[in-house]
Amino acid sequence: MSGPETSEKLVGDEMGLDTPPVLAVDTLLDDPKTRIIVCCGSGGVGKTTTAAALGVRAAERGRKVVVLTIDPARRLAQSMGIASLGNTPSKVAGVSGHGGELHAMMLDMKRTFDEIVEAHAEGERARAILANPFYQSLSAGFAGTQEYMAMEKLGQLRARDDWDLIVVDTPPSRSALDFLDAPKRLGSFLDGKFIRVLMAPAKVGGRAGMKFLNVGMSLMTGTLSKLMGASLLRDVQTFVAAMDTMFGGFRTRADATFRLLQAPGTAFLVVAAPEPDALREAAYFVERLAAERMPLAGLVLNRVHGSDARQLSAERALAAAENLEDAGIVDQESGKAGLRDSDADTGTTDTGTPDTGTTDTGSPGADMSDADVDEITVGLLRLHAERMQVIAREQRTRDRFTSLHPEVAVAEVAALPGDVHDLAGLRAIGERLATGVPAGA
Repeated sequence: MSGPETSEKLVGDEMGLDTPPVLAVDTLLDDPKTRIIVCCGSGGVGKTTTAAALGVRAAERGRKVVVLTIDPARRLAQSMGIASLGNTPSKVAGVSGHGGELHAMMLDMKRTFDEIVEAHAEGERARAILANPFYQSLSAGFAGTQEYMAMEKLGQLRARDDWDLIVVDTPPSRSALDFLDAPKRLGSFLDGKFIRVLMAPAKVGGRAGMKFLNVGMSLMTGTLSKLMGASLLRDVQTFVAAMDTMFGGFRTRADATFRLLQAPGTAFLVVAAPEPDALREAAYFVERLAAERMPLAGLVLNRVHGSDARQLSAERALAAAENLEDAGIVDQESGKAGLRDSDADTGTTDTGTPDTGTTDTGSPGADMSDADVDEITVGLLRLHAERMQVIAREQRTRDRFTSLHPEVAVAEVAALPGDVHDLAGLRAIGERLATGVPAGA
């Protein structure tokens, strides 16, 4: 809604009313006790760019950093100048400072699952598992496997102790909560009860065995439901026989990584855009993190608009534009503008001297009429009014989140004119993250 209330609300925000605490990003990055930063939030809000920018800034401030992304769009590799990211960390050239280093990697879900098998099964048994059709379906497409393997890879990186900071870009999904739920889901899927159900057909046999098999099949989703009949039973029996000693390990590691996320040294950053849906999801996730006793560092609010002329309200800009337009309608054909039009037709200057083509054009706007200047000014005023309306709308949206969670620190990142596609762009985002407020605020 426009009007006096909008202007008063905007002035109140600029005076610092209802302003949330500012997220001290550099303090978080510089603290040697900070070992894991998890960037989470709904899809399309800039999690990958935020994670990469944090990695670059931390490395150039002296940390040894690895950024783990689970984003299939591969934007992280492009922005860091790496041809491709694999399942092992690659060093990023051109990022250093005070002894810091930056490595980056992208999760290969199936390869991570294969590594777990190879690490916990002997040669012949490992080969039998990797070749098993049931295992191949499970490792490639079971719901939640990607999130679970992200947790596995995080645990592996933390155990190696080669880096003093791990930045995690969580999987893009419809709900950011999948990242917390999936390890438990897959752990439950692979626990002892599941194994006993699938082993029942082999122990009972015959038609009764197939009835038990149908009960077991009701627990499966996705690609597993496509495998039916005797072939499935044979593959499951082979798979279970080979992995019998490994199932408990999945649940144990899932629980250990979950506790790692709760431990001191881990910091969650909820990433959002100043839009109602994104901040509604962010608020829900903040509440879930609190319920799970996960350490929340703050909210990163991306793509926030600002202005260096905030003292000129939208209402005043629109009024000035309308005044200029009204004046232009009256004066459009009068004065020198009309003389200039007729002079242009006769090829003479306004002094009656033939035009030799040497008219002075050295000063800006020398060939522009008053009407042209007014038209450009009107356009600029209307653009400014639109910008101020966007700013006011974003602030109202942010204020609704702040009223629900006044304790959550916020870093507002100014919107850039284009996409981030290189290290310079990531550094610019990092600078805005550290500043914590949008340009022109």
